[in-house]
Amino acid sequence: MPIDSGNLALKGLDDLFSTEENRQEEQREQVQQIPIDELHPFTNHPFKVLDDEAMTRTVESIAQYGVLAPLIARPRPEGGYEIISGHRRQYAAKLAGLDTLPVIVRQMSDDAAVILMVDSNLQREHILPSERALAYKMKLEAIKNQGARSDLTSPQVAAKFRSDDAVAKDQGISGDTVRRYIRLTNLIPELLDMVDEKKISFNPAVELSYLNESQQRDFLEAMDGTQNAPSVSQAQQLKKMAQCGEFTYEKAFDILGQEKKSEQDTVTIKNDILRKYFPRSYTPRQMEEKIIQLLDAWQRKQQRHNER
Repeated sequence: MPIDSGNLALKGLDDLFSTEENRQEEQREQVQQIPIDELHPFTNHPFKVLDDEAMTRTVESIAQYGVLAPLIARPRPEGGYEIISGHRRQYAAKLAGLDTLPVIVRQMSDDAAVILMVDSNLQREHILPSERALAYKMKLEAIKNQGARSDLTSPQVAAKFRSDDAVAKDQGISGDTVRRYIRLTNLIPELLDMVDEKKISFNPAVELSYLNESQQRDFLEAMDGTQNAPSVSQAQQLKKMAQCGEFTYEKAFDILGQEKKSEQDTVTIKNDILRKYFPRSYTPRQMEEKIIQLLDAWQRKQQRHNER
């Protein structure tokens, strides 16, 4: 029987499309169930996994519904998998008693993995200054390895980083802000923790990052001795002294002991003191309005007294 050339052509097309479909299926990432103990933290992961209220809620959600969003990980040469995205989910899953987790396994270079790890974590709502600083530094170095200039403090590199970091761009972070965050990585751990704890403000901390380790430890001792946090102007004075080779513990102590202008111009009354004079139902706004009314009445009384 002669072969139908039309059927032959159709069969060839079917095979062609089938092969292409199979190729796409092979390339499509598959979600695998990976034993939880085979998942390991990303090397030098800069984001902290905390046992806080948010973690408690995550554990409760996972215990009830499971892990809905798969983790992303890559194979480790020594076995197991390195987590790129999903450290908090893995920790919460352990607390919830899960044995396996849904994971997308990707083959990724070190630099590509760093960039994805940073980007996925920068989407979190609450990020500590130390986390942001270390993450920016890691990503900037990864971009440098992919062809950027080696000068991490140059505006050109900051501009390249800004164009490559969609999250930072969405948040309106400038190249200068990126560089200032990276400066925080020069702080000793004790001072960096104080920035996270809001005991030292961001801008003074950037200025203090120009002190060497010995000077930072002298500053820390002076701060403990005066029980004062530095203002921006005080931190700038300390930076200038360090750059001129004039920094000493005694001078740091004297500068921190100076009364700040904001303290001279501000009167602060603690909430627990005010509460003694107002009903519990009063809001802070109502308390403020009543205080102003009483002060106005007192001022009028003083004026009448002076007119006599």
